[in-house]
Amino acid sequence: METSSFHITLLMVITVIAGITAQVLADYLKVPAIVFLLLFGILVGNDGLSLVQPSLLGSGLEVIVSLSVALILFEGGLSLDLRALGQVSGSIRNLVTFGTLITLMGAGMAAHWLGEFPWPIAFLYASLVVVTGPTVIGPLLKQVSVDRQVSALLEGEGVLIDPVGAILAVLVLNVVLNGNTDPLEIMGQLLLRLSIGAGIGVIGGAILGWFLKTAQFMSEELKNLVVLAALWGLFDVAELLMSESGLMTTVVTGMMVRYVGIPDMRQLLRFKGQLTILAVSVLFILLAADLSLDSIVALGWGSVLTVLALMWVVRPINIWICTLKSNLNWRQKLFASWVSPRGIVSASVASLFAILLTQRGINGGDSIKALVFLTIIMTVVIQGLTAQWMAKTLGVTSISVTGAVIVGSNPLSRLIGKLFQERDELVVMIDTDTEACEKARQQGLTVYQSSALDPNVLEEAGLESIGTFLAMTSNGEVNVVLAERANTEFKPPRVLALFPGEPQTKTTVNREKIQQAFIPDLPLKQWNSYLEDREVKLGETVLREPGLEFQRAHLQALIRSGELIPLLLERNGNLQVIPASESWQAGDQIIYLLHDPKPQLLKRLSGSEKSDLTLEKHPVVEEVPLVIEPQKYKVSAG
Repeated sequence: METSSFHITLLMVITVIAGITAQVLADYLKVPAIVFLLLFGILVGNDGLSLVQPSLLGSGLEVIVSLSVALILFEGGLSLDLRALGQVSGSIRNLVTFGTLITLMGAGMAAHWLGEFPWPIAFLYASLVVVTGPTVIGPLLKQVSVDRQVSALLEGEGVLIDPVGAILAVLVLNVVLNGNTDPLEIMGQLLLRLSIGAGIGVIGGAILGWFLKTAQFMSEELKNLVVLAALWGLFDVAELLMSESGLMTTVVTGMMVRYVGIPDMRQLLRFKGQLTILAVSVLFILLAADLSLDSIVALGWGSVLTVLALMWVVRPINIWICTLKSNLNWRQKLFASWVSPRGIVSASVASLFAILLTQRGINGGDSIKALVFLTIIMTVVIQGLTAQWMAKTLGVTSISVTGAVIVGSNPLSRLIGKLFQERDELVVMIDTDTEACEKARQQGLTVYQSSALDPNVLEEAGLESIGTFLAMTSNGEVNVVLAERANTEFKPPRVLALFPGEPQTKTTVNREKIQQAFIPDLPLKQWNSYLEDREVKLGETVLREPGLEFQRAHLQALIRSGELIPLLLERNGNLQVIPASESWQAGDQIIYLLHDPKPQLLKRLSGSEKSDLTLEKHPVVEEVPLVIEPQKYKVSAG
């Protein structure tokens, strides 16, 4: 008994070490973690070094799988952006309903005709691969950073279809084992389990959220553990009432807790995110360790064609039908068609089914498991490794996400806000000063009078779906703190701040994540004064070849003299706040502010007293002196 305990302990320790090592390596190389989890699982498993033998766990493996999948799906439901889901809710509903049926039929026919599986086994395979899953979609989208609509569609589908697919797979297994093929009864059992699971999730999630909001006596750490205990408790209650309804309970509980809006939601998300990484790492190592490579090779080329048909025929048909009436463009639909990697639910349920089929003396259990793992490997490797290239090629990356959240309502920030707004981009201003907020409202800008340190304010301002965060208060140190907080909590594509060249904050600025806006050491107070006294002109210029080096050097000379500050850059149709470190290229359109210290009398005579600034081309910028030697100046804007 002591030897057995030691072996199980050693098995779990090696599993955790291998799983976390795979996660670290994947994070370093910026590839989907499941690639290395599968490789490491096979390496330490029965076909490798035989360091991990999941059979030692016995029925404990099923317990680990059930509780881990419950945790993973809860974290997926908790992480869903309900506002973003609203934009694609119709498409997600179609994918979870009609899309499930399309994938079931298409994958079943492919497995039968191409993989030469009997019809019952073919449809059992199809039921296992209707799901995508948050464990593979979430990390993939973080690396690829696609626009918010596509991200919400894929994340919502991955979380919501998992319980539907798991229940469907169990019902199809019952058909294979017992021979009951009444489709109405199968549909009724599916809806009943989903309804019971959803009902328990709504009630349990609402009670849990209310308790967390009112229990002020508990520490944050204890609240996180209370959520974990409540989650597993609700999962077991649902399973007691009706088997296979627990997964739907976990998803809906997570969504309800987020909807209720408990305090310290970000801390809870971090805690659950860490547990999910651990659960995914352990599960994939254990399941892959028990995989037989010979069984995959024995499948033959027909199974490879089955998976390719699932990826390149069934999935595109599914997406285009289910998004027919959506506002997604063809590029977004094509990307969604390309990305559908299978994950932990497919692997775990397939592993359990293989055991059940073998116990009942039905051939095909090992083949089903092998084909599901082949599907996971091919979809993750092919789609995961090419998703970044596909997103860039189709132009659906978050770099193209528009809009700006600007902290600090002052004359210069309001001018920048108006310039974005004139391009029909969403702009939100945040400031604590009543008078400054009122001035922004008078100019037609959306304003939140609050502290930008409050993540709830940033969330309400829509930072999760906005492309640029700009902190430009009069205090550079505060700007750095605000930018770091926004980057940590929301990770917008572009985070910029006004700060000194060497800020005196306790932590150094992460220059890869937080960029210095405009130019180094911008005298904000001085330029605000120029704007209030109307001693400025608003201009635009386009950098061209030939003469690019002379243009850049001339603009740098004007910047160094304090006559000009570059504000915005339009490149490839995208309008962005100019970072101080940006290298200007031919074709860039630079929007700038030019100091115009003309006496007030001349301004009145020339009609320049009007407060509205208009974009113009100014001779002092356009007429580049040929005597300038570009090598004497830096060729970047910083």
